[in-house]
Amino acid sequence: MFAALTAGVCFHSVRRFILDENNNKDIPMNKLIFAALVTWLTLPVSAQPGAFNPPLLDCGRDGDVDMICGTRAPEDFEITPDGLYLIIAKFGMGDDHPLDLYNFATGAFSPLSISADKQDGWGDPACIESIGDAVGPHGLSLTQRSGGEWQFYVVNHNERESMEMYELLQDGNSWRLAWRGCVFAEVPYNDVSTRPDGSYVATRPTAFLTEGSNVFSGEPTGDVARWTAAGGEVVLPGTEIGYPNGVLVSDDGRYAYISGWTTSDFHKYDLQEQREVARVDLGFMPDNLTWTPDGRLMAAGIKGVNGNCPANSDNPCLQGFEVVIVNPDNAAITRVFDSRGRALINGVSVAIEHNEQVYVGSFQGTRMVRFSR
Repeated sequence: MFAALTAGVCFHSVRRFILDENNNKDIPMNKLIFAALVTWLTLPVSAQPGAFNPPLLDCGRDGDVDMICGTRAPEDFEITPDGLYLIIAKFGMGDDHPLDLYNFATGAFSPLSISADKQDGWGDPACIESIGDAVGPHGLSLTQRSGGEWQFYVVNHNERESMEMYELLQDGNSWRLAWRGCVFAEVPYNDVSTRPDGSYVATRPTAFLTEGSNVFSGEPTGDVARWTAAGGEVVLPGTEIGYPNGVLVSDDGRYAYISGWTTSDFHKYDLQEQREVARVDLGFMPDNLTWTPDGRLMAAGIKGVNGNCPANSDNPCLQGFEVVIVNPDNAAITRVFDSRGRALINGVSVAIEHNEQVYVGSFQGTRMVRFSR
């Protein structure tokens, strides 16, 4: 039994499935472990530790919070350049489109269409074929290139482990994606932060896990890498932490900000000096990071994998969550929201602010949460 997956996912069963699906070609151990973890996260909620008990509140308004239903596993968010739409990464594989647009004005969800047009200067020249709608999204990053293009990078876990690279293009009053290239991942990525020259910094949370490892132990399991067209992927020294999860890079490119999921902390890393310069405990398991309108960082995550239960409980319980803002200069923490036992959403993975409203997403389920700030 794979000790890290307390839900009871059998590592060897997952490994056999992956080998069968890949014509019995051997797969690196960290990719197998990551696949097993993803399998656990996307199981039906009744099979997971931390599944809903009590049941989630009905969709709609409850006091100061809106439960917005109609999506699937909205794991990470970006906001379109015109501020009209939320881009949603739907974690894991379903029968629906992998990426959605949420219209802030109407509250409607719609698929974000994908076309393919490989271009030079985007990723690895050896990556010449798009996987189309088969992308299995995880972390997202949307920034503007030096040439003015809106680059949209997607961590992908389906068909291949990769960083899929798209250009976000205006489509009438909406938006669409054109695939431009990719980078094949040496080990699975989790989140990404893009730079104007097309390079990126990405977390690799299971980079040196081995079979039998406990991903929730708090011990270092992975690291952070930087990819450039000239140098390829290079691991950043001193970034070995417990499940490095979310990542953002400052506008000037000097600092990377990293969330430690199983260590419940936040790290500031100097990319120029290549060393950690600050660390702060958050008291919950921070997942993705987003920028606030005033240039601070927003972090959200669950309070614990097993939910609000005694350690010896056999019953699945609700995973409470918190949202905080971190000052990038001095790592000062401002508490923004605490679910405090309310059955709002499970498996929280991201929060993003738009027009004084905070939208909260999850790596499972069919809803988002919204509250005013």
